[in-house]
Amino acid sequence: MLSRLSEWFWNERLWFPGGLGWADLEDHDGITYSKPADLWVTLPIALAFLIIRQIFERTVAIRMAGALGVKEKIRVRAEHNPTLESFFRTTNKNPKQSEIESLGKKTGYSERQIHRWFRRRRNQERPNQMKKFKEARYRTIHTTCFCLGSYALHMVCVLQKPWFYEMKEMWTGFPMLELLPSQFWYYMIELGFYMSLLFSVASDVKRKDFKEQIVHHVATILLISFSWCVNYIRAGTLIMLVHDASDYLLESAKMFNYAGWRKACNYIFIVFAVVFMITRLVIFPFWILHCTWVYPVTIYPPFFGYYFFNGLLFVLQCLHIFWAVLILRMAVKFLPGNNIVEDERSDREETDSEDDEKELEGRKAPVKNGPVQNGHPPLNNNHHRKTE
Repeated sequence: MLSRLSEWFWNERLWFPGGLGWADLEDHDGITYSKPADLWVTLPIALAFLIIRQIFERTVAIRMAGALGVKEKIRVRAEHNPTLESFFRTTNKNPKQSEIESLGKKTGYSERQIHRWFRRRRNQERPNQMKKFKEARYRTIHTTCFCLGSYALHMVCVLQKPWFYEMKEMWTGFPMLELLPSQFWYYMIELGFYMSLLFSVASDVKRKDFKEQIVHHVATILLISFSWCVNYIRAGTLIMLVHDASDYLLESAKMFNYAGWRKACNYIFIVFAVVFMITRLVIFPFWILHCTWVYPVTIYPPFFGYYFFNGLLFVLQCLHIFWAVLILRMAVKFLPGNNIVEDERSDREETDSEDDEKELEGRKAPVKNGPVQNGHPPLNNNHHRKTE
């Protein structure tokens, strides 16, 4: 069964034009080609990224946060209540009005107290400022070094190749396209990095585009792996370069946002928005995607690999348009009268207005009147003067 599935999957008619196949990618006369077996190298690279990230966030990122003045907001924790906690974990984190009335009968809490308890409990689930900063700082360090290193590595070799600036040359001689040493490491490191992002997605900060991020990571991993296996390395190299051009700017803007450096955040974000629009909405669709969709059929008849490769590229382009809309919405906040650019994907923290402020003051200073339970003043109707 497995042997038949493997034979079907690696069928040359799926991945190559008629008359070409895996035998054409055998090394000869000192010329090296990409091979599917090379992708095993990405697993230890992905593991290394995960280890480096843990060390970096526990050491360098924390010291950097202190140096930049990242301040963590004190959150008021929800009082322990087994009934509400069970409902929160198993049923709904945002109870409906009928559910609130039912919980009120079970706990003896007023509707206002229940609303407040769920607000505080939801805030406990949200990542704190330090976690967001450490994640952004790690990606800033990685993407900055990675982009600079990859560009420096490629400019020596790639700029001497006509396919870097003449898109039609991208398919000349396909599939017998010689593999450059710089391309090998660029592919392995890039694929290892995205695999590490996919492995760590469960512990990363959850944003509103969480599902889109998963789709992006999976499509990118498939795209890089497929282009390597069938030797679409010229197209793959240019696609990765275009995508790496803007990512580190976004992470830098987020890092300064969390540190409270408002002007730096805004200026970097505007630069990111411009670079993103040029690379993802102009260069990618009108140069690279046009090249992968139009030119190949002038040389070979369409085949499954051609449709599969371009299908993944169209998925990425749809995500580019989705994120471009979010970026434009955030860029509007840079206009006069707005102090800071906020991430539209972030889940904003809920507050209890004056009630929480008074309770925070009570935690900073001794409480003179009234008993204290579990480090918090008791909840009662007189204590709640205002709703949200």
